[in-house]
Amino acid sequence: MDRKPLHGLHALVVLLVTALLAACASMGRPEGGPRDVDPPVYLSSTPTPGELNVNRSKVVIRFNENVALTDPQSKVVISPAQKTTPLITAAGKNIVVELRDTLLDSTTYTIDFSDGIKDLNEGNPIDGFSVAFSTGSHIDTLQISGMVFQASNLEPAQGMLVGVYSNLSDSAVSTLPMERITKTNQYGEFTIRNLKEGTYRIFALNDNNRDYHWDRSEDIAFYDVTVTPTVSSTVVADTLKAADDSDSIVSSVRSVYAPNDIILTWFNENYKPQYLFKYERPERHRISLQMNAHSDTLPDITIVNGPLAGTKLIDKSILNATATLDTLEYWIKDSLLIKQDSILIAARYMRTDSTMNLSWTNDTLRFFIRAPKKASEKKKKDKEKQDSVPPVVFMNFRPAKAISTLEVYDSIYFNASQPLVNLDMDKVHLEQYEDTVWIEIDPPVFEYVSPTKPLQMKVNYDWEPGVKYKLTVDSTAVTGIYDQWNNTTKIEFTVRPLEDYSTVDFTISGIDGPAVVQLLSKSDAPVYSAPVVNGHAVFMHVLPNTYYARLFVDANSNGRYDDGSYTLGLQPEEVYYYPKKLNVRKKWDVEQSWNVTELPIDQQKPSDIKKNKPKPKPGELPEETDEETDEEDEFFIPGSSTSPGNRPNGKRNNRVRQNSGGNRLAI
Repeated sequence: MDRKPLHGLHALVVLLVTALLAACASMGRPEGGPRDVDPPVYLSSTPTPGELNVNRSKVVIRFNENVALTDPQSKVVISPAQKTTPLITAAGKNIVVELRDTLLDSTTYTIDFSDGIKDLNEGNPIDGFSVAFSTGSHIDTLQISGMVFQASNLEPAQGMLVGVYSNLSDSAVSTLPMERITKTNQYGEFTIRNLKEGTYRIFALNDNNRDYHWDRSEDIAFYDVTVTPTVSSTVVADTLKAADDSDSIVSSVRSVYAPNDIILTWFNENYKPQYLFKYERPERHRISLQMNAHSDTLPDITIVNGPLAGTKLIDKSILNATATLDTLEYWIKDSLLIKQDSILIAARYMRTDSTMNLSWTNDTLRFFIRAPKKASEKKKKDKEKQDSVPPVVFMNFRPAKAISTLEVYDSIYFNASQPLVNLDMDKVHLEQYEDTVWIEIDPPVFEYVSPTKPLQMKVNYDWEPGVKYKLTVDSTAVTGIYDQWNNTTKIEFTVRPLEDYSTVDFTISGIDGPAVVQLLSKSDAPVYSAPVVNGHAVFMHVLPNTYYARLFVDANSNGRYDDGSYTLGLQPEEVYYYPKKLNVRKKWDVEQSWNVTELPIDQQKPSDIKKNKPKPKPGELPEETDEETDEEDEFFIPGSSTSPGNRPNGKRNNRVRQNSGGNRLAI
């Protein structure tokens, strides 16, 4: 019997089993196709898009794949605003919205999902998806679009409520819910949809309590003028590519909704009702009052009890106050008042009344000081023994911070532990280090930082760059109101040499009027400031680093940025960003022209310092920055230092990228 065929079959079986076992042992992940980066596709809905005479409160939207909802309570906005929170759920390929308010007659309803809908597996969102229907025989179709920024730093406002009022009164935004609403997307863009014909006022709010109107503590942006939405038709040409790779031009008619370039800049009034928040007597010789809000008026305080009854507290004390007059410290200088364990005062101060206006109010306040507990006889004797040789108690008079290197433009600040009454300049010495020896020179000038800051002084001097100094304040040079004096204070420091600095000179155009330019750190914080004078903002002593630049129109010429006030009808001061960074090097001078209105507002702030950046979609790379381009560029312009100049100002560029709603999907 010939067994060769059987041997061959046996070999084949063994080979197949071996291959199968090898395949089972190699449990590698199978390779798939390209990653899904497409958002879900809308298929249908009940009611259908634009359906009329709708009388049911349940809306079902169907997609081509399983979907999920991201934070529906925050992202999904329904117009008109709902008093009762709707129920919004994702179920398989469907989104279900159940409106719990009774539907209004002859009203257009819009459900705006922003970017809250995404596919379940990859998380690809649909940006700006919305549906609309009407309970009447007509559906409103007009739109208003634009962008919202934070006024002080042009950060795009993400997820901010934007809405309109056909009631044009100033009080509508604080008393009535918005009539049509939407929310800004990741870029700060908004589109208010399905408006009826008419004239509106536009507002943006951070609606913290979700009542759809402004409470004075909330962030707000308002448009100065009323807006009448319109629609027109335009012919656009699209290029289509055929299967044979040939191009063909196809024309189509599209609707253009206007206005589509509204700019809103939000701010906070920082409103707080005014009242006496706290009062105390932390030490026998000191009384403090803390108001709840900033003030521009000091209280009128009269002593009621004791031998000084009927006299003003300010006459028997020295006031130490914050610049905003919300924290007041009265350092009592009269020994009779200091000895009183209980001080009763009559205070008259500004307080917010029931009508939310400031008015004078009268209050009676009592201040106690607790007497120390009785000591034992032994402790008393020990104390008497110690008192026979009283220790010397010095008042503090020291630099506010440690100094080793001083900038050429800096002052030196000193803090005291009690209000000062005398500074003997004969006991103040300034020495300069030359040729290995200290040479005494004329002492600097000491002056109070502010009339309401009797515990702080600053030293002004024309410091010589690169020179080492020693400043000595001898013991007893400074005397406080309680007849205490200072111990010796001595500091040594070196003034930074000029070769460590650079000069930055901006030639400013595009604005008229007073303005201030700030050089910013990488965290968008001001480092240097310079006014615009004669068309220039000049920074004379800039340390080498990477900077950015911001300009604000100083409308009230006070040298600082001021937010707006809707209550007073004041817009925040306008802000512009230089669109590139400045790499400032040692001993290099930068001269740069800057037309502040050359670019649209939304394209000005550099991505490097922008905090509210849109999150990349699945498969996308993060937004590019110029963080890697730190080498030679147009900012490295060698030249000699120039003397500080200053510059003019002008009108705000209200342009943004025009938004016709095309960046959103409206059904």
